[in-house]
Amino acid sequence: MLVCSCFAVNDRTLRGVIESGARDTCEVGAVCAAGTGCGGCLDEIEELLTDHRRARPVVQSG
Repeated sequence: MLVCSCFAVNDRTLRGVIESGARDTCEVGAVCAAGTGCGGCLDEIEELLTDHRRARPVVQSG
């Protein structure tokens, strides 16, 4: 599904960018440009980031 119309970035690409370590919309944009045009997709990118965080909680050492 197309998420970012400005740069033709789909959800699969965004999930890959997030899996590779992007932690916020700025980091996602730096890798694939999504969210850096009109900004209309930022909410959806945030949702993908939140889903990723929920699926892979941070393990604290100590």
